[in-house]
Amino acid sequence: MRLWIGGGATAFLAGLALIAAWWTPYPVGTIAIAERFQPPSAEHLLGTDHYGRDIVSMLMAGASTSLGVAALAVAIGVAFGVPLGLLAASGGRWVDAVVMRSADLAFAFPALIVAVILTTLLGASAMNAAIAVGIFNVPVFARLAAAGGRRVLALDFIDAARLSGKGRARIALEHVAPNIAPVVLTQAATQFAIAILAEAGLSYVGLGAQPPTVSWGRMLNEAQTMIAIAPQLAVWPGLAIVAAVLAITTFAEGLRARLDPRFARAVVVD
Repeated sequence: MRLWIGGGATAFLAGLALIAAWWTPYPVGTIAIAERFQPPSAEHLLGTDHYGRDIVSMLMAGASTSLGVAALAVAIGVAFGVPLGLLAASGGRWVDAVVMRSADLAFAFPALIVAVILTTLLGASAMNAAIAVGIFNVPVFARLAAAGGRRVLALDFIDAARLSGKGRARIALEHVAPNIAPVVLTQAATQFAIAILAEAGLSYVGLGAQPPTVSWGRMLNEAQTMIAIAPQLAVWPGLAIVAAVLAITTFAEGLRARLDPRFARAVVVD
């Protein structure tokens, strides 16, 4: 049930983000001071902000930015972390030690610190925020792939593959990677939700998306000075972030229950 509910909600958010990349009810870059602080109406379903911009359009554009940054961050983590984890699992003791200690070192620099360094060197932007969160995701997937790879490499059919003349690289690609794919996919969904929170936080403190790019974090940042006049300006992007994280987390839990029978049994027992 969680898989379908979370998957449906996630698909709805993804659909809004894709539509917003080409169309929104009103242009998000158009300022109409005469229409600022409009209440919800048939013309503006959630009203307008302090610049007269349609809030529904802003939320849709923010979804496009937030989900795009999260997707890129997770893709970076998977693309670099999984190969490193497979290398650690199949490359021998010294390779394992080097990769895992490097992962530990990377964990010492949270995404916010990496973002500060990147924005100092390259300037604040949504792309740099995605790279910062992606770098933080690399050791997460490296550790996951290494742990899963070691379990797979200890199984009997791996010995048969070695006896057939297959090398370490071929075993890792043909036997280990497919067997750890379900747990990597589940973790990717979880990291996607975390990346949305990270992007919102970075944009809120000015290290993420910059004007005229719209993001939920920037909407919260702009709303904080208007909290006494129009508190709804902070409520809607806050609810959007909560809804997105809840939907994707529910989808990740449902996916894990579907792909991992041990977790499914544990849920039933509980």
